[in-house]
Amino acid sequence: MAGAALPKAELTTSGRPILFPNEIECSLLSNVELEPEGSPPLSSSIHLRSSFMILTTHRLIFVSDSSSAAASAAATANAASYVPLASVAHIFSLKKSIKSMFASPRLKFQLSVGSDGRVGGPAARSLVVTLVMRGKDDVEAFVDKFRQNWGARAWEREKESESASSGSSSIVESSASSSGYDSRGMRMVGVAGILRREQEMWESTDKSLQDAFQDLNALMSKAKEMVMLAERMRSKLLSAPSQAGSSNDEELGSKEEMQEWLLSVGIVSPVTKESAGALYHQQLSRQLADFVKIPLERSGGMINLIDMYCLFNRARGTELISPEDLLRACSLWEKFDVPVMLRKFDSGVMVIQNKSHSDEEVFARIKSLITRPDALQMGVSAGDAAMTLGIAPAMAKEHLLTAESRGLLCRDVSPDGFRFYINLFPEIPTDDIYLVKDQGIYATWIKCASSTSRLE
Repeated sequence: MAGAALPKAELTTSGRPILFPNEIECSLLSNVELEPEGSPPLSSSIHLRSSFMILTTHRLIFVSDSSSAAASAAATANAASYVPLASVAHIFSLKKSIKSMFASPRLKFQLSVGSDGRVGGPAARSLVVTLVMRGKDDVEAFVDKFRQNWGARAWEREKESESASSGSSSIVESSASSSGYDSRGMRMVGVAGILRREQEMWESTDKSLQDAFQDLNALMSKAKEMVMLAERMRSKLLSAPSQAGSSNDEELGSKEEMQEWLLSVGIVSPVTKESAGALYHQQLSRQLADFVKIPLERSGGMINLIDMYCLFNRARGTELISPEDLLRACSLWEKFDVPVMLRKFDSGVMVIQNKSHSDEEVFARIKSLITRPDALQMGVSAGDAAMTLGIAPAMAKEHLLTAESRGLLCRDVSPDGFRFYINLFPEIPTDDIYLVKDQGIYATWIKCASSTSRLE
């Protein structure tokens, strides 16, 4: 099978690759083919074609056409392979000639493979492969970034930093546990010691934040570190209620607010026009489909497009997008197999909602609200429906107007605003409009109206 020697890359439900920790997306090419040179067994196992290729600080990720809209979930999971940059031994220069002006650019690099021909394991031999770039992309810019990422060797620096941090932490812990003192010579015993260790941790965090916010350059260089730090703090806050069950409502409310703030700190590797090129809107659409999952869960399966624009731009940091880019990215969801969709109400309001969202369930909840005795007399407003449905009043009003268009509700417009009532006309028999039933919503409404008139 083509590409069998390459390790598989994991994809999200929208077809975007799941990046490793500390991995950043740098460039993207469309219509790429990988051709190995040498023995036929290796050629048959590594040769592959892909719809696009993503260059990161750690890998070359090839995503095939099987991750398009018609693909199943199983096919999507196996639709991507990658070449670790750690397995690249040498990158040849990009040759320029008269012939190359009329053909697709080709970049050769040397790849270390195992004895079984697989990439990513112990190196036993080398193989020269050719990257054929048939898309209309900036090839020279890609080659420069490819060389920079390969020369930077970010994966080696991470291993060195992890080993250094683990070694230093083990030395500090062993010395502290053996002597009972911290690095400042203070005793670390009992509750006081735990609080002192927590204070040292927060002081280190505060120092990192101060260094990051000194100027814009420091902020940009430490943006990834801040996002990772916020993610660790959020996971710690999420696990805190299970560890300490005795927390009052005020503490729980502040923790939930802190979790929401940390969750919206940012996207580690946002899609940009510089990195994605001609596939910018396509990749932006896929990344947006992955991003909207958590906001949709919190908003009951539907969120206003304007609210999503603010949340998404806040998460992207300095890489802001225009409203036109967001609308075009949402409109591309029809071509992809993603669990979200763009919906436009009759009033013109556009929202993002899950495909599993059912209007019938919403109408059932509205009907249970509006058939209460007080609602039969006074009706309900958009605010009342918002409290019941757990959504914004603007979204609740759209649901009420949709229910009215289906014939479930009637509307009363007054200086105080819109009030919605249950539609009683289907309850009235057409052959005898003066007949009062003993059961049903109409009978309940008659009882409520008569009891109100007796009180008056």
